Amino acid sequence: MYSFNINRRNFLQGATAALALSTFGAQGMDLINPAKPFRVGLIGTGWYGKSDLFRLIQVAPVEVIALCDVDKNILKAAGTLVGQRQKSGKVPKLYGDYQKMLQENELDIVLIGTPDHWHALQTIDAVKAGAHVYVQKPISVDVMEGEAMVAAARKYKKVVQVGTQRKSTPHLIDAKKNIVDAGLLGKVSHVEMCCYFHMRNGANPPLEPVPDYLDYERWTGPAPLRPYDGLPHIRWWRAFMEYGNGITGDMCVHMLDTVRWMLDLGWPQKISSTGGIYMNSDAKSNISDTQSAIFEYDNLNCIWQHRSWGTPNNPAYPWSFTLYGEKGTLWGSTMAYDFIPQGKGEKIHKDVVYEREKYPEDLKEERIELNAAPATRLHMLDFLNAIEKSSRPIADIEEGHISTASCILANLAMQLGRPLAYDPVKKEVTGDREATALLARAYREGYEHPDYRQLGG
Repeated sequence: MYSFNINRRNFLQGATAALALSTFGAQGMDLINPAKPFRVGLIGTGWYGKSDLFRLIQVAPVEVIALCDVDKNILKAAGTLVGQRQKSGKVPKLYGDYQKMLQENELDIVLIGTPDHWHALQTIDAVKAGAHVYVQKPISVDVMEGEAMVAAARKYKKVVQVGTQRKSTPHLIDAKKNIVDAGLLGKVSHVEMCCYFHMRNGANPPLEPVPDYLDYERWTGPAPLRPYDGLPHIRWWRAFMEYGNGITGDMCVHMLDTVRWMLDLGWPQKISSTGGIYMNSDAKSNISDTQSAIFEYDNLNCIWQHRSWGTPNNPAYPWSFTLYGEKGTLWGSTMAYDFIPQGKGEKIHKDVVYEREKYPEDLKEERIELNAAPATRLHMLDFLNAIEKSSRPIADIEEGHISTASCILANLAMQLGRPLAYDPVKKEVTGDREATALLARAYREGYEHPDYRQLGG
């Protein structure tokens, strides 16, 4: 157990501090003088894996012990960068096999920044090895993987935080507290969520030999082995349902999770969806370019729409959620929020918080999302606070599972052409054997799908 000396005076400056103090209490503090640095490992050293790790390094004393990646070039470059960023100056041990990394090192924390199809197995193996886990969203590629991840976290009594960091985004914390919880919206009876980014890859690259620096078999893992047509981990994998859950799984999971947090919603009662490839059927990509989904609750529908073509309905909020209440409307995104009252009243606008002055190293980091960095730092602090207190973090694995599984079920509803009602107790789609059979994907030979029942779930 770690013992923290939490110094309120040394907390982050400005709006972030005020919001976190009022909302999280000790969760939003800088941590100083732990009994010993956290021993950290990272699986998946690409862009976002490193980004998460660097945010952790910024807010807590850590020693990055080991890094793992199946791309030797990316792994070596990450090792050099981490050596430059961490206080000790040491280059971590480098691994191509994450299981070997877990076996050879006693790690307190494991960060997982691999593609979605690896999240479940790596999370379960890490908690079995005794580590707390920070795993990127969506947590899984099928519903039963998520059930097994929750069961493993509970069985081994480990904190698992999901990278749905909108819950730790300063201006959205403010919106929840001072707009939603304060009653300015009144009763909310309709929600819209959307993403109109042109995210679907329209390429048709030719087949080519696998480069000698990439272990393509290990990269593919339990997923189907596609013919090699370029580096999959440079976002090409997101074009395929074999490795993820399309734009709904990638982008709706954030907005649905935020809406559920703001309105205190659990599992949807019913999920329906329509869509497909309407605009660019010539591309190799098999994810939908157009999709609508409805997540039904009591007297409330949460509606999702994405189009990877055309223009957004509101250019200021191309990836966002909108809460429609009897007293007003709240638009929210990663960049801002706007409250518009019904009738007379004062409009309220807040922008994203940046911390460029406090963390000037952010400005030199390749591909960093500066708007998300403060949220990820707060998310890491919340994660560490939960480890210290043996409590549930704000983006606990069970909450991440509900949001992820709901998006997966939307895709299944679109595939089957009918609404689905998932029973999280019986772990089946009510009255639908065909849909229930699709809750777990078949794994490639040599890999065993995790079973929540064997993990005590």
